[in-house]
Amino acid sequence: MPRSLGLALYLAVNSRLSGWAERKIAERLAAGKEDPDRYRERLGETDRPRPDGPLIWIHAASVGEALSVQELIRRLREERPEATILLTTGTRTSADLLASRLPQGALHQFAPVDSKPAVTGFLDHWRPDLAIWIESELWPRMIHDTAARGIPMLLMNARMSPDSYKRWRWMRGTVRALLGRFNRILAQDDQTLRFLSRLGAPTDRTRAIGSLKEGAQVLPYSETLYKDFLEEADGRPIWLASSTHPGEEVMVSAAHRVLVRKTHRLLMVLVPRHPERGPEIAAALRDEGWDVAVRSEGEGVDLDTQIYLADTLGELGLWYRIAPVSFIGGSLTEVGGHNPFEPAALGSAIVHGPHVFNFVDIYTRLAEAGACRVVHNSESLASTLDDLLAPNKAASMAHAAWEVSSRGAQVTDIAVSEVLTQLDDAEEAGRAAGRMPG
Repeated sequence: MPRSLGLALYLAVNSRLSGWAERKIAERLAAGKEDPDRYRERLGETDRPRPDGPLIWIHAASVGEALSVQELIRRLREERPEATILLTTGTRTSADLLASRLPQGALHQFAPVDSKPAVTGFLDHWRPDLAIWIESELWPRMIHDTAARGIPMLLMNARMSPDSYKRWRWMRGTVRALLGRFNRILAQDDQTLRFLSRLGAPTDRTRAIGSLKEGAQVLPYSETLYKDFLEEADGRPIWLASSTHPGEEVMVSAAHRVLVRKTHRLLMVLVPRHPERGPEIAAALRDEGWDVAVRSEGEGVDLDTQIYLADTLGELGLWYRIAPVSFIGGSLTEVGGHNPFEPAALGSAIVHGPHVFNFVDIYTRLAEAGACRVVHNSESLASTLDDLLAPNKAASMAHAAWEVSSRGAQVTDIAVSEVLTQLDDAEEAGRAAGRMPG
């Protein structure tokens, strides 16, 4: 197993900072960032008993990562119904969303902070048979201590942007030591594979298979809410601005102003990436003179509504089904873009900005298939939307996007196979050592 002076130093200092974790969680609790009923989970404590049988631990940072593994979890439960899936995340938002999404036999806990007491308490209690990290949430103490117990580990859906690689290469020795502790590393794309190789990931344990988000189940929705909204909209043309970030609301608003001069009844549904920004966004839009209805306040659409602010969580499946064209945010500002397979799987044509480095491989394939269009500012967004909102104009794009997204099932197949192989090997080793029944 690779050694690293940097990792050894981190672990040594980390061992002496046991009080830091409690102070940090107390600060977050006071700021409303931790669940007051469950914050002890962040310190490695829980009242929930460990279920009998094999336990597969999947660690995902937040909402996006947690949603990307829902189909993987469903398939693993289908293949190994005796196994429990423990999914950990670090945010209250993800916990709220997962409460209604996890299947029977899967449960959620908040991830322990990266301190020795918290990680030890977590591992002592849950005793996972297999651990899976999603994307790039690599906490040194958690990885080191899990590997030290002989628990097989997979890094799955690994993704690394050029900027992340530039930062990580300054810690090459530490990163190499962490990556070397994984039994298998499954990367989203060839670029990530190259970056991981340069950072010292063992090439014989690393492969690119695509993104789990390609094989994810389509987003759910309420048929009743779908019909209710279309009835309220009364046949009005609609476009969607999805997962927007600060700075983008100004641009989509400017584009919408150009569009409504030509199509007076046009309605924009605006879904901010972070719903808690709803009040500030609504105030800013109203200052610009827009008639805004806010979903979180129970407001509906009427004939005067120009922008519908859907500042709620977990309803993108509804809006992608309603809107024939969707602008995917995080791409006109340098956030890196968001998952285009969600609208692609639901028949919405895709428009995005130039900054999609988080999903460069996926957007490239969509572009090659004629399934998306790139815009660079509010002017090009307006002209592109004007073109696509013409009758039936977006249909061919939406179909091409659906065809690309439908090929993603094989990614989940590979991931499930890798997990089951590692779990079988772990169980065989346990039986050989007398830890498990034959």
